[in-house]
Amino acid sequence: MDIMQMGTELLSSSLGGSAESAQLSDALSGLLGGGDGGIDLGAIATKMASSGELSSALSSWLGDGANTGISADSINSLLGDADIASFANKLGIDPSVAASSLAEMLPQLMDKSSSGGSLLESLGGADGLLSAAKSFLS
Repeated sequence: MDIMQMGTELLSSSLGGSAESAQLSDALSGLLGGGDGGIDLGAIATKMASSGELSSALSSWLGDGANTGISADSINSLLGDADIASFANKLGIDPSVAASSLAEMLPQLMDKSSSGGSLLESLGGADGLLSAAKSFLS
């Protein structure tokens, strides 16, 4: 299963199945995409790694243990209030519902996508991820 399909299914479940798949995919691509109609988990991971608050949550999602939760407020900080509002508007839901649903979906998506290390390897391993994060701080 590709990342977009997985994200769409997880978000649909989080929202109680109230939106159509095509609508969810379009909204997710707009919010989390890299401009290619997909989801750019590498960019999200890099943003999280550069944040002291979210880097430990990211580590738990990429690891094999339990996933640390993330709050809707953290999602708003990570992705931006305006982008969350635009995402919510595309789905016809309240921005607070959108942020809560993303906070539920994102750890699962990152965890399932990193199973077997494929996501972390695509980012250059742990060292590559930390290097990318440090570039934001420079």
